[in-house]
Amino acid sequence: MIEEKIKELGFEIPEVAKPLAAYVPAKLIGNLVMTSGQVPLVKGEIKFKGKVGKDISEEDAIKAAEVCTLNCLAAIKSEIGSLDRIEEIVKLTVFVNSTDDYSAQPKIANGASELLLKIFGDKGKHVRSAVGVSGLPLNSAVEIEMMVKVT
Repeated sequence: MIEEKIKELGFEIPEVAKPLAAYVPAKLIGNLVMTSGQVPLVKGEIKFKGKVGKDISEEDAIKAAEVCTLNCLAAIKSEIGSLDRIEEIVKLTVFVNSTDDYSAQPKIANGASELLLKIFGDKGKHVRSAVGVSGLPLNSAVEIEMMVKVT
């Protein structure tokens, strides 16, 4: 079971985060589930804030990407009932709140990608974009959107 694997890795799937505006956390269309952007929200509060390259270390931004990934999985679970229905991870879009001169966004995105590979093995291989942005909601360090194929 996927949730058992997540626990073995020292993580857990949180409750799905409530949307900050007029949207849903995830949407199932055919055999694809897409998530809205998920920030590093832990028990209702942003755990990792600020710009990478100024306010927050790369190490903490990588941890933020892991939290965002778990929040994406929570959103997916709320839509399909069980993470065991995930056939494969299709795509990640990783937004990194970073300074103008910071260019290692893929390093931060690896926090998410590597966690998904540990959880899902080959089914965790995905396409990805890592984008530097000038700001994110609630001053989050990272925001991630995920798309998965389900059975």
